[in-house]
Amino acid sequence: MSQGRRSLRGRGGLTLFGLGRKRRSAADQLKSGSWHCAQCGADHGWPFDLAAFAPDPWTGPVSYEDNAGLRMKGDFLSEDFCVLGGEYFMIRAVLLIPVQGLEEPFGIGCWSTLSRTNFEKYIEGFDDGTYPDWGPWSGWLCNQLADYVGPDPLAVSVEPRKDRQRALLWVQEDGHPLAVAQDQGITPERVLEIFAYYGHGPKL
Repeated sequence: MSQGRRSLRGRGGLTLFGLGRKRRSAADQLKSGSWHCAQCGADHGWPFDLAAFAPDPWTGPVSYEDNAGLRMKGDFLSEDFCVLGGEYFMIRAVLLIPVQGLEEPFGIGCWSTLSRTNFEKYIEGFDDGTYPDWGPWSGWLCNQLADYVGPDPLAVSVEPRKDRQRALLWVQEDGHPLAVAQDQGITPERVLEIFAYYGHGPKL
């Protein structure tokens, strides 16, 4: 979830005639709605979210089973649910970060633990959006995220949503860089840095 390289066109970024070609700002690149990825060669659009395939502790097959096949024993991984050894229960959720100057937030699809009780509540309401209670529930983030989150556990609040939307995650630790980012937002430049970190930075 490779570092992006910044390239310059001509010495000092000048055109042949010395007339400086103004490079689009990070905000303009995002607002344009699309950019060509320098790493994977694909065209991406904004809003463009990143997502972790599985919780970091998952060591099983790199493929998903169907949600309908969920089992509470052994190991299981689908697009939305994960069980490890019948003891640890995780859901795919979304961590939203406001982007300064833009209307749409930046979303990171990542995984969080839940207690078995809350995991079962989430399953019960996942399809129709009717939950026995709406939390928030306590969990632990299960993915490292760029330079925000390392291997140490990070406590999050898990907020279920209606209409089969994935739950939202809110960092509980006051002062943590990711909590500050969720509270104050990040710059468009920072968004592009994160895209480049994961191999999806725009071609300059």
